[in-house]
Amino acid sequence: MDFSQFQVPYSLDPAYSKKVAYFSMEFAIKQPLKIYSGGLGYLSGSHLRSAYELRQNLIGIGILWKYGYYDQARNPDQTLQVQWNEKIYNYLEDTGIKFQIDIHGHPVWVKALYLNPETFKSAPLFLLSTDLPENDHMSQTITHRLYDANVATKVAQFILLGVGGAKLIDMLNFNPELYHLNEAHGISAAFYLYKKYGSAEEVKKRLVFTTHTPEEAGNEKHDIFLCEKMSYFCGVPLDEVRRLTGINDDQFNHSLAALRFAHLANGVSQLHGEVSRKMWSKYSGVCEIKAITNAQNWQYWADKQLYRFADENNEDGFIDRKRYLKKRAFDIIADQTGKLLNPDVLTIVWARRFAGYKRAALLTENIERFNALLSNTRYPVQIVWAGKPYPVDYPAISDFNHLVDLSKRYPNVAVCTGYELDLSKRLKQASDVWLNNPRVPREASGTSGMTAAMNGSVNFSTNDGWICEFINHRNNGFVVPPIDYENVSVHEQDQYDLEKLYEILENQILPLYYDNQNVWRDIVRNGMRDVRWQFDSNRMAKEYYEILYK
Repeated sequence: MDFSQFQVPYSLDPAYSKKVAYFSMEFAIKQPLKIYSGGLGYLSGSHLRSAYELRQNLIGIGILWKYGYYDQARNPDQTLQVQWNEKIYNYLEDTGIKFQIDIHGHPVWVKALYLNPETFKSAPLFLLSTDLPENDHMSQTITHRLYDANVATKVAQFILLGVGGAKLIDMLNFNPELYHLNEAHGISAAFYLYKKYGSAEEVKKRLVFTTHTPEEAGNEKHDIFLCEKMSYFCGVPLDEVRRLTGINDDQFNHSLAALRFAHLANGVSQLHGEVSRKMWSKYSGVCEIKAITNAQNWQYWADKQLYRFADENNEDGFIDRKRYLKKRAFDIIADQTGKLLNPDVLTIVWARRFAGYKRAALLTENIERFNALLSNTRYPVQIVWAGKPYPVDYPAISDFNHLVDLSKRYPNVAVCTGYELDLSKRLKQASDVWLNNPRVPREASGTSGMTAAMNGSVNFSTNDGWICEFINHRNNGFVVPPIDYENVSVHEQDQYDLEKLYEILENQILPLYYDNQNVWRDIVRNGMRDVRWQFDSNRMAKEYYEILYK
């Protein structure tokens, strides 16, 4: 295949003819392509799948991580072990394109690989790698580990995505009308485009930006002198960088630079849009921030048989199918943990990236109530946890290990490793209740509950992210009634949420599940129906063209 005049290789829908290049640090498209860590990748993967289904003129630009994010394994005592194993992909096509970019004042060779749309039914995806014999060892390691803990390596990765991605697009002669940055990791592209077009106005015309982080502290900042030394600004003098970005202190704020370079940006839920506008309003020169709520790809995630039985009002078929899905997933859990769970028992699953604000272990904070919940013979319960902490986030790893240790005391508690696309889908099918309890308003969107609902699970959540737009309490899910979270301490918030979680679980969810199965199934089906129409990524990909790319 000739990549010198690249066009999207399928017929396009005229409504989506505008050419867009979509930059993301991670893409979760299919389990065998391990270049993702969590929600950002799941979102960008669903976006590319929907772009393919809608025949949009969009290509993805990412990085081929030699060792992925990491492989989550176990130590002999079952606690978490981080492993780095080389990944091999025979289905990626070598484009034959090689070029150099400057990193730390030195030329670094970059090659581009290609994921054909037909391989996994996604928009075309180009992946960059520096793992080449032409490079020295240090340069080769730039594309070894997603979100490398070494600051200089991470800055080099940002340069590769932004500058390398923009340069690759030129070599493809793709000529996009818009460069869409999914998070600010690729904002170095703005400096490449500034050198190319000669003015900030020309860059602004072409740049749009999606922010996923609802806290200023969570937006990455790096020493501006380190960035300059690393060639982040493509040779643009530091005084000019400060004039262009309005950043006058010594910390280069990638998100703030993106919000000033872009002509339009979006948050990833309606609440997150509000939070972002408020958060960035104290800065001048920031572009308008709209809201496009995240979604997941129904075609990829949903259990179609469950939907068919629901559509046909086939009660027996629906019950049998959900029981089968649970039983099949429980075999995986048993294989991993030795815990053989019961498909007739209400199963709660908490599974997502382990991070402090997501409060994985919140239910265990009141150990008396936790014990009572787990030993209830009238309303029995099973709980499963899974998720990958960042490999050097030691408090999150400690939470994971605490839960592993706790699980040894209960036959009806299990903690799984290897939480990637396949296990994610199986655990959603395993769950009756999908538990989500982040500290409000720290979850920008949080999409795992969407795909849980697509597999017959009921969302039970604090009122954050996409949940605010979805849950109708006791109709299609359950939600902790919000309070004025801004004016309570973290401790008070945790105590309030914990109390409410137990209250709703003990007084509403458990009695409904065991004593009123017909109403329970209505809630399940309402969630399945509502999520399909509101939170399928085809709606999201359509809105990106209508709102952000217009």
